[in-house]
Amino acid sequence: MDKRQLTEQIFTKKSFLCVGLDTDLKKIPQHLLKEDDPIFAFNKAIIDATAPCCVAYKPNLAFYEAFGVKGMAAFERTVRYLQDNYPQHFIIADAKRGDIGNTSAMYARTFFEEYGIDALTVAPYMGEDSVTPFLGYKDKWVVLLALTSNKGSHDFQLTEDRQGNRLFEKVLRISQQWGSEENMMYVVGATQGEMFKAVRRVVPRHFLLVPGVGAQGGSLQEVCRYGITPDCGLLVNSSRGVIYASGGSDFAAAAARKAMDLQQEMAVELDKLR
Repeated sequence: MDKRQLTEQIFTKKSFLCVGLDTDLKKIPQHLLKEDDPIFAFNKAIIDATAPCCVAYKPNLAFYEAFGVKGMAAFERTVRYLQDNYPQHFIIADAKRGDIGNTSAMYARTFFEEYGIDALTVAPYMGEDSVTPFLGYKDKWVVLLALTSNKGSHDFQLTEDRQGNRLFEKVLRISQQWGSEENMMYVVGATQGEMFKAVRRVVPRHFLLVPGVGAQGGSLQEVCRYGITPDCGLLVNSSRGVIYASGGSDFAAAAARKAMDLQQEMAVELDKLR
């Protein structure tokens, strides 16, 4: 999916919601554990319930790899289900890959050729040759970690060099030499607040993947105040806040209500752009 297609989906659905499929067998409704593939059964119900209100899904690979072959089979079934039934939805594999060039090339092959994923989260720490192998695929995206929402993000990402440039700003600036706003997004946590202004000074038109709204306490309105662009330029992710809105038999309906609430808030923000 290219940038134009993604933007069209956002304004057509009046939503820039990405639902994170962080499926934890300890948190899903207990009756699903009787299913042959409880992870997929949960994901399918969540997808069917939330698809009208979102434009993207983001399965977190850790929640699938933890269960070995069965977990990865559930991941693959989830991806195939989305591609077969909701082909207009953008799929991000949250895998945070990044290694020396030949290894990154194999990771890229895995997610972009084998699974046909639209985008992949990538760590920038090892530099250009660890990222560029992911950028050689038409209409596929690298989502580069820049300024994350976790507490430890301050340990490195906000450190400054002698010229006063913070590390996350250096990542944003240098990485633009590798890709473009047509194939590179950046992860910027919703909990960073006014820091979005600093991000937008460096990357004014790139899409940002924004985790941290909901369970982590980030404010959608604050993200939009400082981070939205005329083309939206945001994919705001909510994982736990949507998929675990209820632990009972009404879990899918509860997820749908939560997704709809977020979509309606997003529609208000998008209307301000027109």
